[in-house]
Amino acid sequence: MKKLTLLLLAALLLISALSACGDAGALAASWTCADGRARPSSCGHLQVKDGKLCGGQGEPVMLRGVSLNGLVTGEKYLDPALFRELAEERGVNLVRLAMYTYGVGVVGYCTGGDQDRHKADIALGVDCAREADLYVLLDWHILSDGDPNNYLEEAKAFFAEMAERFRGDPCVLYEICNEPNGVDWPAVKRYAEAIIPVIREKDPDAVIIVGNPDWSKDLKSVAADPLEFDNILYTLHFYAASHGEEFRRMTEELSRAGLPIFVTEFGVTASNGGFPRDLEGADEWISLLEREKISWCLWSFSAAPEPCSVLRSSVLKHSGFAEEDFTDTGLWLWDTLEQHGGR
Repeated sequence: MKKLTLLLLAALLLISALSACGDAGALAASWTCADGRARPSSCGHLQVKDGKLCGGQGEPVMLRGVSLNGLVTGEKYLDPALFRELAEERGVNLVRLAMYTYGVGVVGYCTGGDQDRHKADIALGVDCAREADLYVLLDWHILSDGDPNNYLEEAKAFFAEMAERFRGDPCVLYEICNEPNGVDWPAVKRYAEAIIPVIREKDPDAVIIVGNPDWSKDLKSVAADPLEFDNILYTLHFYAASHGEEFRRMTEELSRAGLPIFVTEFGVTASNGGFPRDLEGADEWISLLEREKISWCLWSFSAAPEPCSVLRSSVLKHSGFAEEDFTDTGLWLWDTLEQHGGR
């Protein structure tokens, strides 16, 4: 009788735990990171509510993460051990997969790159994130191509395939144009109005993040003429040594006016990724973002020989890092994550 009672109690506890996870209970992950941060296992499928990114129950959440500096060039970091290390030891809850649309050789998805390889890398990155209880951002990384409409048909095909593959997956968010430049907001808005329905047809409740002109810094144009879709956020990018008080003031004003913002990329350096580092300015930015519940993602998790990189250029490994492996940027990031650990 005692044994039967214990078995029934265990079953009830298991049912309770699964119910608490909501749609995240469908995750295949066998491991969760119970550190109090927003995780797919605890917050489930995200949504945008009252201008803020929220969990499945409508509570505001913060995603704090790192961006790879290129999907193909950063393939070695698509490692389950690294993703779990970032989640468990560093407090990361988001990884951004930056897939360049334009570039030389295999780098550019739309310019002769190996598209099957890019898509396989994305699938691997999503698997790593799911297993590590992380959210993952699929970034259509517009940069040198400037106008996202240049590869509109390719973008439609790509996002239709991704939304079909990851339909209903609470881990996955979509960033449909990284840094439009040389175009105005009406052109970017026209692109978004073509791409968002493609995703919505396959994955109706997905969170979608939309870039804007001037390398995703022209939020004023967005606020004057926003998109008419639910579960949409707008990108803001900044680099602490180049974008200071004026941009922070704009961000605060628009956020408080209700514009849903997501900093999918920022750096503690100048906007070209080089010196100087402005850690004090970066601290001011983080204080603002935390206060306004604006999620953020640092550029970049790489060992590229530039000050914005988290890893020293001499570091060849892709997991099991020690403190001496990190640049001042990386050390600042880990310290910042430790300070801001709440959901």
